Amino acid sequence: MTPTTSEVDLSVADGIVVVDKPAGLTSHTVVARVRKLAGTRKVGHAGTLDPMATGVLVVGLNRATRLLGHLQLADKSYDATILLGATSSTDDAEGEITATATSEELAAITAEEISAAVDGFRGEISQVPSKVSAIKVDGKRAYERVRAGEEVALKARSVTISRYDVVDVRAGAAGLEVDISVDCSSGTYIRALARDLGAELGVGGHLTRLRRTRVGAFGMSTAHTLEELAEDFALLPIAEVAADTFPRFDADPDQAAAIRTGRPLPGLKLTPGEQTAMFDPSGTFLALYEPHGPLAKPTAVFVS
Repeated sequence: MTPTTSEVDLSVADGIVVVDKPAGLTSHTVVARVRKLAGTRKVGHAGTLDPMATGVLVVGLNRATRLLGHLQLADKSYDATILLGATSSTDDAEGEITATATSEELAAITAEEISAAVDGFRGEISQVPSKVSAIKVDGKRAYERVRAGEEVALKARSVTISRYDVVDVRAGAAGLEVDISVDCSSGTYIRALARDLGAELGVGGHLTRLRRTRVGAFGMSTAHTLEELAEDFALLPIAEVAADTFPRFDADPDQAAAIRTGRPLPGLKLTPGEQTAMFDPSGTFLALYEPHGPLAKPTAVFVS
């Protein structure tokens, strides 16, 4: 995908910008910064990152905000550092340390034991999310209940860890530092992986660094810092994103007229079980359609 530049009128441009989020900012704050840079209020993001986390945050402008929910963003990649030897109230470095291991306990842990423990977290696993997650419990976010002093018990959920590599193990001032790289399904909590690895090894653990390197097809190669975007706003046009993400159908003028108004179309050979990006003869992205028996019907129309 080739980004456009700030020469485009961003207030009406439809597209995706991939932000390299800095530490210390919420995803909401990043959206506010992008909104100001682009001069439009129609900005949304996919896949929240915690303030301490950095890396890929996919942001949509104008009509592309509606496209975010249709993109294949379930698979994600992370680089992270786990500190073994200390348990945190939030499973990361922003919480209070609630327990620590002795130097003798840490000295007894080998790199081979860490690798063996990691093996047990690959594949489809049952994971209890962090108590300070955004999961709602009786209509209220779990982290809000924790901050209010309530006890929160979250149910385990099934997630898939397709890659969990130990990159480095080293002695740190506060414990053993373990660098990892992870490919996982949506809904996976890397903080929970850190917590559970520490529990498995009997010394406790929490996350001290988290960098998301990929969301779906969007990786660091297309990501830009807020400072870079302020100088040159690299926007991926909605048509290119749609063409690179979905099967493509180029409509004739009559079909395009029907698609613009969201009418079902007969006789189209679209890919079963998938959404197809519909384009008019000029190359304008019009809509996403799916096959329904003998008809193709819209799931979302992006033009009026």
